Amino acid sequence: MSKGRGLDTSQASRSQPPRRPADLADLTPEVLAKTAGRIADRAVAMGLTHWFWGEGVVLQGMMRLAGEGSGAPELIRAVHPFVTEFVDGHLRDGIELGHVNNLAPGAVCADLYGATGERRYADACERMLDWLRHDDAVTRAPGGAIEHWPGGVWADTVYMGGTFLIHYGLHAGRPELIEEAGEQILAHAAILQHPETGLYAHGSHEGRTIWNFWGRANAWTALASVEYLEAGGALSQPVREVLGRQLLTLAAHQPAYGIWDVLVDGQPENRGILETSAAAGIAAAMFRAAALGIEPERLRRSAWRALAGVHAYVADDGTLTRTSAGTVLQLLPFGYSVIRDDMIQPWGQGLALQAYAAALRETT
Repeated sequence: MSKGRGLDTSQASRSQPPRRPADLADLTPEVLAKTAGRIADRAVAMGLTHWFWGEGVVLQGMMRLAGEGSGAPELIRAVHPFVTEFVDGHLRDGIELGHVNNLAPGAVCADLYGATGERRYADACERMLDWLRHDDAVTRAPGGAIEHWPGGVWADTVYMGGTFLIHYGLHAGRPELIEEAGEQILAHAAILQHPETGLYAHGSHEGRTIWNFWGRANAWTALASVEYLEAGGALSQPVREVLGRQLLTLAAHQPAYGIWDVLVDGQPENRGILETSAAAGIAAAMFRAAALGIEPERLRRSAWRALAGVHAYVADDGTLTRTSAGTVLQLLPFGYSVIRDDMIQPWGQGLALQAYAAALRETT
């Protein structure tokens, strides 16, 4: 225990040294594509079964890798068969609803509707939208932010619910849904984005923001923001501003080996405890933000550095190692230090797919 400050740095002092990142020259399109294929196949081999957020992150990563952002029918042939089999199976058996995390696979359901025009996908999206709008389980904070749990606003929500609204809005020709996602991004930013640094806290508890700048929270918010900007929403300028501030600060905090600590601001209890899923998600957001003209030179450089760091942690079987466990809001910084190298995590696989997909678009 650190004297006089109440900090427990015992785990940070025992953290493993970072691996040497890949050489950028070695990250050719062929290497990127083969690595992404291994990551996707490993995710399928996990045996994912639930209509929930981890599965949704994997599905969205696979769709992004296939280039299925626009719903063009010819692209659906490139999607991993697991995607359509998973969604179709759940539509037959009945999709699970009860929490905003259940909306994450809905973005892919919307993509399949855009790609095929089959009404059953739209019907499922309508059911999810009706749940979001009318179910008593969906509570809101003052200002309109959807609460992740009653009394708590979490960064996760803008990705899990926001990407569903954006994708369905695009494919159903309903711009008001895209705007709803933009409003959620800004409502969450008002609570969770630090006014000085632009970094996002993970969440709030009973109206009080807990200023732990968790890496994956910053990945969720950044990815949701680029999805909204790519959709061309009416709130693009304020969303662009909050995203730019966030990503530039993340770039400034990035270590030379590319991967941020589990708390991205160098908090002492977690210093040196690296977490790869956040780095992958942030890299994907940086690549895509740069393509939108947001500090392109600075963000592309940081994105490639992050991807090179992540690449060193992809095992031969396609598992992204050093991914943190599913993490609820922690009141103390040390609570974010749990890294699960003993088991694969679906959100690690899905965010890695996002990163490799974004890098492939940079090289082709």
